[in-house]
Amino acid sequence: MIVQEEYRDKNRFLYGESMGGAVALLLHKKDPSFWNGAVLVAPMCKISEKVKPHPLVVNLLTRVEEIIPKWKIVPTKDVIDSAFKDPVKREEIRHNKLIYQDKPRLKTALEMLRTSMSLEDSLHEVTLPFFVLHGEADMVTDPEVSRVLYEKASSRDKTIKLYPGMWHGLTSGEPDENVEIVFADIIAWLENHTENGDNASSIHAFNNGVVRLVTAAAASPENVSRKEEPRQMQSYRRYFCGLKGRCLQHHSAM
Repeated sequence: MIVQEEYRDKNRFLYGESMGGAVALLLHKKDPSFWNGAVLVAPMCKISEKVKPHPLVVNLLTRVEEIIPKWKIVPTKDVIDSAFKDPVKREEIRHNKLIYQDKPRLKTALEMLRTSMSLEDSLHEVTLPFFVLHGEADMVTDPEVSRVLYEKASSRDKTIKLYPGMWHGLTSGEPDENVEIVFADIIAWLENHTENGDNASSIHAFNNGVVRLVTAAAASPENVSRKEEPRQMQSYRRYFCGLKGRCLQHHSAM
């Protein structure tokens, strides 16, 4: 898009959730000066000590990965049950045929492990402004991972927000009132880092450091009822489809 004159002088931000957060950091490392900032939602940029496999296990699996790369032999818990709090949204995701729901294949799992371990060793090389968000009740990626990123990154402009009671799927698996809080904070951070900064209005005050939210809605799955989507949250979602709601899709002349 940067070759198009309309967007040539626009700021460029990375956005990644979970493993996508790791991909975003890898893109930053590839060209540190290209990106103006990053929003990282529950990023998988380090393997928690609680779940890190023993070196002997990794060594054994590495020896056979070229022989049985597609075997689904890596034991994993049900990520959908662990990531999405809202029971209605959880079932919608579970019945989505486009989502892979089986155990990861051996080579895929090892590549994810290698990527996370590589990032863990180079977190000090992160220099771009970033906003990292994590649910304190996340059972998929440990919130401690985001704390380590915040502490080790060399960025001078960095903020971490921890949402009590929220799970892994901050933008898609939480009750609507929680999703609204998260999107409002993300958009406010983005606008504070662009020419629209004067118009930013996050639900919670920002500072250049660790923020633990104590007012975030932490509705339990049992008490969640599905209501009509708030108009404000619809506008948050449209924001990510384009600049201020304007779709940024371009069709090929072919």
